[in-house]
Amino acid sequence: MTILRRDLFKLGLAAGAALSLPSISRAQAGPVDVQTVRLVLADLQVYDPMFSVGAATQNHGMAIYDTLFALDSKFMPQPQMVGRWGVSDDKRTYTFELRDGLGWHDGTPVTAADCVASIRRWGQTGSGELLMERAKDISKKDDKTFTISLKEPLGALTERLATLAGNCLFIMREKDADRPATEQVTTNIGSGPFKFNEALVKPGVSFAYDRNERYVPRREPSDGFAGGKVVNVDHIICENIGSQQTALAALQAGEIDAIYGPPVDLYSVIESDPNLVIQVIDKAGDDACLRLNHLQKPFNNVKARQAMLHLIDQEAVLRVIAPDSRYGRPVTSIFGNSTPYSNDEKTDWYQPGGDPERAKQLFQEAGYAGEKVVILQRSDTAVVVNATQVVAAKLREIGVNAELAPSDYGAYSKRRANKGPVEDGGWSLFMSSDSDYVQGDPTAAIYLNASGENAWYGWPKNDEFEALRAKWPDIETIDHRKALARQMQSIWWDFVGDIRLGQVLTTGTFARRAALTGFIEMPQRVALWNLQKV
Repeated sequence: MTILRRDLFKLGLAAGAALSLPSISRAQAGPVDVQTVRLVLADLQVYDPMFSVGAATQNHGMAIYDTLFALDSKFMPQPQMVGRWGVSDDKRTYTFELRDGLGWHDGTPVTAADCVASIRRWGQTGSGELLMERAKDISKKDDKTFTISLKEPLGALTERLATLAGNCLFIMREKDADRPATEQVTTNIGSGPFKFNEALVKPGVSFAYDRNERYVPRREPSDGFAGGKVVNVDHIICENIGSQQTALAALQAGEIDAIYGPPVDLYSVIESDPNLVIQVIDKAGDDACLRLNHLQKPFNNVKARQAMLHLIDQEAVLRVIAPDSRYGRPVTSIFGNSTPYSNDEKTDWYQPGGDPERAKQLFQEAGYAGEKVVILQRSDTAVVVNATQVVAAKLREIGVNAELAPSDYGAYSKRRANKGPVEDGGWSLFMSSDSDYVQGDPTAAIYLNASGENAWYGWPKNDEFEALRAKWPDIETIDHRKALARQMQSIWWDFVGDIRLGQVLTTGTFARRAALTGFIEMPQRVALWNLQKV
């Protein structure tokens, strides 16, 4: 399954940043142009959001395409391109009718055939895989109506159509979607609130969007990514400025309006400027995680894994990965802190500071005899270097023979795939991170797979947990899913599939001019509609 994952924290640290930043001399453009917003975003290199799960590509999809359903601020799916929809009594046939006013940027109308082709192409990605496994037929009834017929009920169908995990289901023209997902679409013609300005593309430097004057927003108020997508400005210009200090100087001078993902060590500079604001748009953030090798000693023994659960001091790790307590907090639920399914089932192991004595006892019960515990360490990311040092120190304090194995990303990614013992180039532990929001969908969360050899690195295996996880897509109500989540979490913390290190809220932030408002606070994606500038 191809799923968007972030192995590293987006906590880039600008080397040598100081309170005094280099000044840049640029001609001032005169009065503020309230119809143009200038942002510093990651460079856009791939345009097709079915081809790539990269953040820049998915954000591009949010701007120029539209979706059948969209998540509101409570992560509940709401109709977006769909006007009316219904499901048969046997829960096997869904009928969708498109709302009025939908049109492509080239002036042609959106049709049901476009939707059918887009769903089928999306079904070739990891995000759409489950739907296609259950689908019996996906076909149009008329120009505005299409159906999805299932071999067996899928209670989470609309949630799946609205997911933000991996490849979003952006609707494309039939002639664009009628190709494999492995073949890129490059036309950039959608039906969304913005048009891509091909003439202003400067590869590696900047790209731009213009307001789609023909776009008809839904009448409902904006709520998360759902509701009316109202565009209040005429142009969005996205720049790629390599130096964070140069970007911040331009922000302070009013030459740009916002920077996405400013380094945490520049927060104090930003907050000291009355014209600037730090806004966390991804209130879910990322969950830091310690993956354990379930195949090799000592963590093939559940007692050793339970020892790690008691040993880890989340507060100590958070002091390293999120020094400002406003942007980090402990996380004890495998379903994250922000999702509807977060719960406190079997979390009595958690206590501030950890419990080293209990951890030491459990290692003894596991029969630990001084075996080397190798911790993979990304040496090119300072925050990971520091956090893994904290973990190693905690292990050594209770007599565990912990050894750090620093390397660049290439060597790190190759070694973590090694399932052998440490003597043969294997490993014991490594640190990673993934979206807190994604933890709310155990069918999509790479951490919440306990299928053994087919699971993500660490290869946890628990058949009872997997049997419950398989039920998730079939459950229709949130209350029933909450009950299932508690059952799953109880099992997870018994066999200890992994170790959570804390939730970090600096992965989705903007440093912006106070005059720019309207950023939608949702995880995973950046929406450009709703912005206003005074």
